[in-house]
Amino acid sequence: MKALLAKKIGMTRLFQENGTALPVTLLHTGPNVVVQIKTKANDGYDAVQVGLGPRREKSLSKPVLGHLKKAGVKPVARLGEIQLESMDGIAVGQEIKADLFQVGEIVDVIGTSKGLGFQGTVRRHKFAGGPVTHGQSDRLRAPGSVGASSYPSRTFKGQRMAGRMGGERVTVRNIKVVLVDTETNVIGVMGAVPGKNNTWVKIRKK
Repeated sequence: MKALLAKKIGMTRLFQENGTALPVTLLHTGPNVVVQIKTKANDGYDAVQVGLGPRREKSLSKPVLGHLKKAGVKPVARLGEIQLESMDGIAVGQEIKADLFQVGEIVDVIGTSKGLGFQGTVRRHKFAGGPVTHGQSDRLRAPGSVGASSYPSRTFKGQRMAGRMGGERVTVRNIKVVLVDTETNVIGVMGAVPGKNNTWVKIRKK
């Protein structure tokens, strides 16, 4: 497996030679700076902790600052763990850049979906709503009946209702890398990825 942390820049489009426009999401990969190397002997698993994006010292807690200073790394906005195909040659302070991925590769992008707050059943679960004929002027976006009558006289667990929507971990699988800019460390993937602009995502390839 190989992976990178990235910040979602936004969406644009790229034109192919035949004139076809491709919807593309641009992801800024930093570069990722290695902060800590975790091993099975010390931590029970192999992984690399990386940091991405600059941040002011006063915005970080003292334990995090101490952790970064021990590694000799400047304050970063985001810490995360990634797994690489090989741990050979990886050192603390090393930069992992966008050229880890190649155009044409199929990757997964993991992020947090947009938080939409409390939503009704029509938006949250795509309910059709009720009829507004025969005087039912307020039934269009109502959920309708939510339980049986005399038996079992309760609402079944897991019934789809209004509630909080979004703000969940989402993985978009099998999307194609269509752009790798090694100068600016920007990767372009086809289609949309979860989250708003300037939010954090992880790009991985198994």
